[in-house]
Parts: sequence; C-alpha cells; structure tokens
Amino acid sequence: MNLMRLVLLPLAALFALANTSIGTPQRYTLDAGASNVAAKVPFFGLASKTARFPRMQGAVTIVPGAPERAVIDVTFDATAIEAPDSVTLARLRGDKFFWVEKYPTVRFVGRSLKLSSPTRGTVAGELTARGITRPQTLAVTFDADPLAQVGKPVSFTGTTTIDRRQFGMKSYQLIVGNKVEITLKARMVPR
Repeated sequence: MNLMRLVLLPLAALFALANTSIGTPQRYTLDAGASNVAAKVPFFGLASKTARFPRMQGAVTIVPGAPERAVIDVTFDATAIEAPDSVTLARLRGDKFFWVEKYPTVRFVGRSLKLSSPTRGTVAGELTARGITRPQTLAVTFDADPLAQVGKPVSFTGTTTIDRRQFGMKSYQLIVGNKVEITLKARMVPR
C-alpha cells in the first residue's frame, strides 16, 4: 500500500500542475482616446520641455499563467506630435529629431512581461524611432491585476528613460538634455 501511495501521489500532483498552468491568451486593443505618450527632456539644465504623442494604436496579449509570453505592440503617430511652442514643434518634426517626413511612426514592441506583484512589473522589448531599433525595458503599473481581469478593460502606465543620441537625435546638446523620460498611459479594452 505504501508503494502505491509513493507512485500515485506524485502522479496526481503532476496532473494538477498540468491542468492549472497556462490559460487562454487574453487579447486587448488600445483605446486610443484614453491613451497617450509624453516625452520629457531637460532644457538648458534648468527646466524641461514635454512633447506629447496624442495618436496611437496598438494591441496587447496577456497569457494567464505565462505572463512572460505577453506581447505589447504600440505605434505612435510621430506626425501628430505636440510641443509647448511652435519653434520646438518644428524642430521635433524636422530631420534633427523625429524627421516625421521620413519616419512617421515610433513603435514599442514588448515581448515579455515580468511581474513583481499582481500590478507591477517590467516589459522587455524594443523601441524603434527614426528607423533605429534598440532594446528597451518599460516599468509598468496596472490599475488592477491584468491576469485576473479577463474580459474587462485594464489600464496601465509604463515609464522608461532613453538616450536620444542612440536614436540619431544628436543636435542641440548644449541646450537639450540627452536623457528623455517617456511615460505611456494606456487603456486596454478586450477584443
């Protein structure tokens, strides 16, 4: 009888683990009206200027039981960039910065979500601007546990800092800082 228990208990435990591992992927679309991106850069070392990308589109897939398989794919319309004044706006749209005539979009593709709590984590992926793609990690905070919100909208805020020179934006270095703080606020709706 003891031998039977030694064999059956591990098999039962294995069966239970197999049945609770990975859930059905949850697919979301970004609610563009409730989402935006802001890029804040130091200006003259005394203040800062913030540009906004009000138009975006994207999709998110989260896999319950396997958040490392999550995909976040967001594209920002660089031609719609907003700036605090017309001079800054013209420079940001020009060839020294985003060069929107040649590169009309900025894109972030996150390929793995690592949760440190039910509502916080990081998304590892790649950011593409001006045709240059670099690895980038986004620190994310969800308004609710995304793995427990099946069929419900979920909002999150993602933050990261980039060095603009790595994306070919090297002009005005004595005036404009090189580190850019990016904040993505997004609302995801089930699709």
